[in-house]
Amino acid sequence: MRWVIHGEEEAWGNRWLSVRRLDVEQPDGERFDYHAVRMKDIAAAVVTWDEGVLLMWRHRFLTDTWAWELPMGIIEAGESPEAAAARELEEETGWRADGLTELIRSEPAAGIMDSRHFVYRATSATRIGEPTELNESDRIEWIPLADVPGMIARHEIVSGITLVGLQQLLLSERD
Repeated sequence: MRWVIHGEEEAWGNRWLSVRRLDVEQPDGERFDYHAVRMKDIAAAVVTWDEGVLLMWRHRFLTDTWAWELPMGIIEAGESPEAAAARELEEETGWRADGLTELIRSEPAAGIMDSRHFVYRATSATRIGEPTELNESDRIEWIPLADVPGMIARHEIVSGITLVGLQQLLLSERD
């Protein structure tokens, strides 16, 4: 069953997101105002090497929490998701992937937000220097892949895109 959008206007926005008011009609004919967030797409990189995965230890001020995350960021206008994942990897970690392949794509909150999350994988990388993005993490480490399930269970990994990417990696490693 498909909903119909009769109109849409911005209630508030900035360069990253737009809160929208939509005039929608459900398949049963009921029509009402619906609120949603239109947000830029995100790309992330899972880099594995010698049984380890490259992760960043970072603080998220909105939730006042520390956790391990993949390098990730917004896909800029005209940029492919793969190019964004490669750029974010370099900026945030100082590592350059030796080729990326798509690992998984998700829509984390499709009922309220239209952002898509693209996760790419590299099986090797080259250290090119220090991160140029200095406000992203306290440390960058190669974490043994075998440690990841326990880290998830202990809530040391909580970011949605990081969870989706790492869990897909773990599933693919089982095959």
